[in-house]
Amino acid sequence: MADQYAHSGDDKRPTEIPAIRWEEPPEGPVLVLLDQTRLPAEEVELVCTDASALVEAIRSLAVRGAPLLGIAGAYGVALAAVRGFDVDEAAAALAGARPTAVNLAVGVRRAQSAHEAALAKGGDVRQAAAAALAAARQLHREDAEASGRMAEHGLALLDELLPGGGHRVLTHCNTGSLVSGGEGTAFAVALAAHRTGRLRRLWVDETRPLLQGARLTAYEAARSGMAYTLLTDNAAGSLFAAGEVDAVLIGADRITADGSVANKVGSYPLAVLARYHHVPFIVVAPVTTVDLDTADGASVEVEQRPGHEVTEVTAPQVPVGGVEAGGGIPVAPLGTQAYNPAFDVTPAELVTAIVTEEGVVSPVTAEALAEVCARSRRVAAG
Repeated sequence: MADQYAHSGDDKRPTEIPAIRWEEPPEGPVLVLLDQTRLPAEEVELVCTDASALVEAIRSLAVRGAPLLGIAGAYGVALAAVRGFDVDEAAAALAGARPTAVNLAVGVRRAQSAHEAALAKGGDVRQAAAAALAAARQLHREDAEASGRMAEHGLALLDELLPGGGHRVLTHCNTGSLVSGGEGTAFAVALAAHRTGRLRRLWVDETRPLLQGARLTAYEAARSGMAYTLLTDNAAGSLFAAGEVDAVLIGADRITADGSVANKVGSYPLAVLARYHHVPFIVVAPVTTVDLDTADGASVEVEQRPGHEVTEVTAPQVPVGGVEAGGGIPVAPLGTQAYNPAFDVTPAELVTAIVTEEGVVSPVTAEALAEVCARSRRVAAG
């Protein structure tokens, strides 16, 4: 069904406008998203009444970020079940909406498995739908808790690597509360450093071509009162050369069994720069982002985005200067071909540490990652 929009109040802070929530109005359950394509110009909520609307929201990046995609996928399955749609069909569509982000498929499978288990035990469709929703809500809670633990572990690691505080941290893309059930992944670590007086400067990569850093990370940093500076991606090298970066903190969309990290395109060049300049390159991600079934970085399916994202400068979703809302201003000749991968892959040898809710993996090895995943399963089972 067509999506509906509802404007939120201007005086709310990001912590009061959740990136995702389940609601049950009289006309039936819905999944409500903070539409990230409208930020920072407007804080607008997108209401999804079925899985197909959620699939479109995922593909358009209205909802994005590895942990949040997992939560969204689980809620999408629950939405299909509660509203009486074909659950398996909805699950397949949701899991395939963005292939690189492993959390999406993990969340979908979790709710789908709960639904199947309830039916297998003799439950009716209503009980099975309730089981799927309970699984989604549990994943949402777990992610919020994981965010807090990652922030603690990450801050301790920064203090160990960079004693004395005054951290100058470079980040890429967006990894805050907009991508998480809590306060995020890499951004949550920087936020913890800010709150304890140990963050001197957050350097925010603009993150071309869709500007998730400029539009979203700067938005979250400003609303959190952090000292931050925005830079174009191609200015990062001069920042390293000037000795202005103490650490790089990024998130991840998939971490393979050998420790390779798939993340927003532009992450790999930062890892190369960090290695040359002897700066720690730290990845912060929940265990659900670790994909032990994918052997290495070469096995990761990298999503290719539409070329117009590169050949056009996209206007904000609200009309600006007479430009049609959602349209683009051409910056290349008509017919220009564009290379536009959504992600790149950083090999494990360039990663100083991977911070998870279960602790820090450093050095990054297949054995250490497998142990963290096993520890997480033991915690969940016990």
